Amino acid sequence: MGLFKNLFGTFSKDLAIDLGTANILVLVKGQGISINEPSVVAIQVDKHGQERVLAVGHEAKDMVGKTPGNIKAIRPMKDGVIADFQVTELMIEHFINKVHGRKMFSAPRIVICVPYGLTQVERKAVKESATNAGARSVYLIEEPMAAAIGAGLPVRDPNGNLVVDIGGGTTEIGVISLGGLVLSKSIRIAGDKLDAAITDYVKKKFNLLIGDRIAEELKIKIGTAVKLDEELRTQVRGRDQVEGILTSVDITSEHIREAMEEPLRQIAEALKSVLEEMPPDLAGDIVQNGVVLTGGGALIRGLDKYLSDFVKLPIYVAEDPLLAVAKGTGRALEELDLLQQTSFDDE
Repeated sequence: MGLFKNLFGTFSKDLAIDLGTANILVLVKGQGISINEPSVVAIQVDKHGQERVLAVGHEAKDMVGKTPGNIKAIRPMKDGVIADFQVTELMIEHFINKVHGRKMFSAPRIVICVPYGLTQVERKAVKESATNAGARSVYLIEEPMAAAIGAGLPVRDPNGNLVVDIGGGTTEIGVISLGGLVLSKSIRIAGDKLDAAITDYVKKKFNLLIGDRIAEELKIKIGTAVKLDEELRTQVRGRDQVEGILTSVDITSEHIREAMEEPLRQIAEALKSVLEEMPPDLAGDIVQNGVVLTGGGALIRGLDKYLSDFVKLPIYVAEDPLLAVAKGTGRALEELDLLQQTSFDDE
């Protein structure tokens, strides 16, 4: 089988995959981002109990919370790790086929970005998913490193740089110098926890039941980490948990700020703890260079100011923060020496 995979590899497009809890991004070597879709798979179960993939990505996400009994919309990644091995494999296979036009003979080399601090078992699960989905060889790169590369930081320099990547399942904090992670921390508090906090807040304050998708929309539309000079407002619809009737309420950016207060404080505390562990020589570099924010969470209004006030350091939002991790993973694929320097657990 290895011989066949090597042969097919000649005709395959090598891929870089940002296997996120919320979204999966796939870059094709030499072509840039080819796929950017939600990490959701819709599975249909027939009357004999047999399962088949009904939809993947955008189409599957549109089904979340709306499926009949025989269809399950599954997010196979949870808190940055594989929660459903089989469905993750199906998802990766789907996107490999999509890139290769469903050619039978494709065995690409794949670089996958994963959270810092995965266990050996979790790393193996990610690699096996990609191998079973058709990869000829699989490299893993840790998320803080990929984020730093994608944000354009000089990761190979003997200079300390600090990146905070706030994704869907995890927040990754990494201090990079001389092409390696000197210090890193991964906490399972990120976009999903912010959405859950908004759902809980709306339920408690307004007796209104809303789904995760609506909570995410509120976060994006009017979410803020600091008080705004002029509040943003929107109307949200849901079910009154007391009366049981469908109704709507007015929600402001101040409500969402209050809702997100606790998880944002935990992210700030994690950043502070990394700074407190910093070797003195690198600390001077970070004071001079500041902290770079990447990931979807970096787009929350005022988060740079909120964190800057908390840790008393300059905080900068990377250019195109949503794509930083994917771009960094792609660059590692493009530059073999960078890949060998920054990847781990490769065979």
